[in-house]
Amino acid sequence: MLYTKKALDYFYNPRNVGELTGADATAQMGEPECGDSVRVWIRVVDDKLEEVTFKAYGCPAVISCCSMMTELAKGMSLLQAQKLTDDEVVQALDGMPDEKLHCSVFAAEVLHKTIDEYFKKKC
Repeated sequence: MLYTKKALDYFYNPRNVGELTGADATAQMGEPECGDSVRVWIRVVDDKLEEVTFKAYGCPAVISCCSMMTELAKGMSLLQAQKLTDDEVVQALDGMPDEKLHCSVFAAEVLHKTIDEYFKKKC
């Protein structure tokens, strides 16, 4: 199994890691079968993602995908971020080993779930 150079960089040097104090919303997802778990925090200003952070426990694929997702999502409108796909995250990392593609779904899914939590709080 070979990870791309970019995926390894985002694993060894993850961006935007840690709890976001004063976040507007947070959500968590996990995959009990393989032990992966991810929590995402967002700060929204003028309907745009000003900050996106995460904490993850899992394999290099989960961590690198979540790290890349935060980089891609920052600055997006909430509508744009809700349309971010797992494929876009994987493409931004120059690919992912086939046997690890299932791990990439955490990144976009947990972001979408966090945005849903944001809207629930606003209602």
